[in-house]
Amino acid sequence: MIISYLIEIIVGLSAGLAVGSGFVAFLTVLGVIPRLVQLSKAREFIRHFEWAVVLGAMVGIYLSFGEMEFVTHPIFEAYWGLLHGIFIGMLAAGLTEVLNVFPILARRMHVHDYIPYLLIALVLGKIVGSLFQWIIFTR
Repeated sequence: MIISYLIEIIVGLSAGLAVGSGFVAFLTVLGVIPRLVQLSKAREFIRHFEWAVVLGAMVGIYLSFGEMEFVTHPIFEAYWGLLHGIFIGMLAAGLTEVLNVFPILARRMHVHDYIPYLLIALVLGKIVGSLFQWIIFTR
């Protein structure tokens, strides 16, 4: 009995370490925090950005695995969902920026004049896909 608990603890900690390391590597490769600091011209607040990411991950873990339940107003839930969407959108934008997707697409397909429309199509596709998932699959 004790051995099975020890195995569960070791596997859980190992999995958490692997996922956490992957998340940090992902943020590091994308350069999310330095890019946010650069765009917001808030170099003196770089530690605040870093701690916001760390504390956000910790709160997210606690809310995911904790026993606590929240009953909130739908407007607060909409605001919470908006914050989640901003975070995921920033990660997706950072990934496309790192991979230089748009310059390659423009050069290969000769669509230099249509890049704003491609961006709008990507954003609308993300919004429609997210709404479809939340409305259809979560009920």
